[in-house]
Amino acid sequence: MEAIPSASYSTTLRIEFPHRAGALGQILITVGEAGGMVGAVDIVRAGGETSVRDVTVNARDSEHAQSVVRAVEELPDVRVVNISDRTFLMHLGGKIEVNSKMQLRTRDDLSMAYTPGVARVCRAIHQSPERAFNLTIKRNTVAVVSDGTAVLGLGDIGPRAAMPVMEGKAMLFKEFADVDAFPICLDTKDTDEIVETVKRIAPGFGGINLEDISAPRCFEIEERLKRELDIPVFHDDQHGTAVVVLAALINSLKITGKKMGELKAVFSGVGAAGVACAKIIMAAGVENVVGCDSRGVVYKGRENLDAAKSWFAGNTNPENIEGSLADAVKGADLFIGLSVPNVLTVEHLDSMNDDPIIFAMANPDPEIRPEAAYGHARIIATGRSDYPNQINNVLCFPGIFRGALDIRAHEITEEMKLAAANAIANVIPEDSVAPDYIIPSVFDERVAPAVADAVAEAGKKAGTARRISDKPETDFDATKF
Repeated sequence: MEAIPSASYSTTLRIEFPHRAGALGQILITVGEAGGMVGAVDIVRAGGETSVRDVTVNARDSEHAQSVVRAVEELPDVRVVNISDRTFLMHLGGKIEVNSKMQLRTRDDLSMAYTPGVARVCRAIHQSPERAFNLTIKRNTVAVVSDGTAVLGLGDIGPRAAMPVMEGKAMLFKEFADVDAFPICLDTKDTDEIVETVKRIAPGFGGINLEDISAPRCFEIEERLKRELDIPVFHDDQHGTAVVVLAALINSLKITGKKMGELKAVFSGVGAAGVACAKIIMAAGVENVVGCDSRGVVYKGRENLDAAKSWFAGNTNPENIEGSLADAVKGADLFIGLSVPNVLTVEHLDSMNDDPIIFAMANPDPEIRPEAAYGHARIIATGRSDYPNQINNVLCFPGIFRGALDIRAHEITEEMKLAAANAIANVIPEDSVAPDYIIPSVFDERVAPAVADAVAEAGKKAGTARRISDKPETDFDATKF
């Protein structure tokens, strides 16, 4: 089953063609027959013997985009003048920049922002280190840290190739929660070196977002940094995914009428995200969880399990099921896919309990295509933006860090994650929840503030907040420095 053309593979063709009736129409028909989806058509030049138009076309993938171009080039009297990949154009020169919050117009401005006036501020922080939250960017800045070993569906592509993803993450922080974030891509895979490097840069940041670090190292890196730093450390691939999955599940149960404690949940994929998702739904009340990896069901006594899978084997699968995914999903109510494409079949769905809930989140291609699952599952969600019910971490991490920074949290607790999940779910009024609307849009402006408020409140109750009052902060009493 072919994928739907998307903006991820969006190309602008500058096309010169005869200036006569029907010529442009034939080009657009050709694009459509080649499977492309036409977006904008912009005039570059019109009149005379020829006209020039910029035609934007969405394709399924790079090879499909090239086939669309070839089809247009084969038209008589038509010339493709230029081809621009819109995604690559967006990345030229990087996607983020640093701006000053004020202009330096006079000597007085310079003397306060830099030397000699800045020395007084430095002395103030030296004497009271907590004042760094008021007097530097620390109060609103997050480091997005990766070693490039588990990037999207690309795997170990290294720190340089990981930079576009980390820049994108920084954009999302700013766009959705006004958090200043900066990409830090480390040229090492050594766990000790990563931990030490992050500890060394931590004074300049109010939080650390770990990203795209391969399992099982990601577990140790996060745990050590959480122990050794006094600012929040959050591995988004684990906990961001888990929070949004729980939010989607909360609303799914409003539709099916099932209860958390009654569910049998089956995971395909027992990596970092799978373990975190299992932990959070179990904390929410799910008791029967079964996980599968490439070797089949994870169970007590299975050999050659790493630390994370050993935990999974020891804390899930209460009936100690063995076998394959097909064995695991029989009688299940919930499928959570964090693995590879096309491992779930219609036959699997039909062996599940009535009204099965399917979260097929492998990207870019899910464990089962929604088109195949329609009619066999009550609720279907994916990680893709071109289907309903996109389970996307951007619903979670901007608001979580916004709330944590606002209270100057020492850490992000389990209570804060559960609060975030409930806040995301509750953005949708209960009478509006529907099988194709269990999770808000990533562009819903209500989400980040709701998550931030819930996280801040939960953090205060958990005792992790340095700052309790919501009153505006001042730090002007510095005359003695």
